[in-house]
Amino acid sequence: MEVILFQTIKGVGKQGQMVNVKDGYARNFLIPRGLAIESTKKNLKIYENHKKQLEMKVAKEVKNAEDVAKVLENESLTFKMKVGEGDKLFGSVTNADIAEKLKEKGYDIDKKKVHIDEPIKSLGVYTISIKLLPEVTSKLKVWVEKE
Repeated sequence: MEVILFQTIKGVGKQGQMVNVKDGYARNFLIPRGLAIESTKKNLKIYENHKKQLEMKVAKEVKNAEDVAKVLENESLTFKMKVGEGDKLFGSVTNADIAEKLKEKGYDIDKKKVHIDEPIKSLGVYTISIKLLPEVTSKLKVWVEKE
């Protein structure tokens, strides 16, 4: 049976491809789960409309993420931390702390999007990358100061 894939499926094909699969696989797995539709003229038109809507939605999300990235470039966060001997922090600043501080400022950014190599354990200024989307990344300055 020839089907049009709505998603990329490993070992079968990429999103948007028309592929031949066994009838049972198409009827019992792909079609009921919304991963594919049977390749007919009517369904091809439905898929084209679906594809256009998806492209518009993705373009809108990218535009919004780029706008947020530009605003974040001009932001900075300051953490007042207790320090011990040799200006070593008691504790550390993690991606969760940064995400929480951003949330306080009105940005809805998940901690998984905040990328730091390892938790910050000393005073100073750090540049942190925030990956809003796979193709949109922003830089954020983080200041860690004595309390």
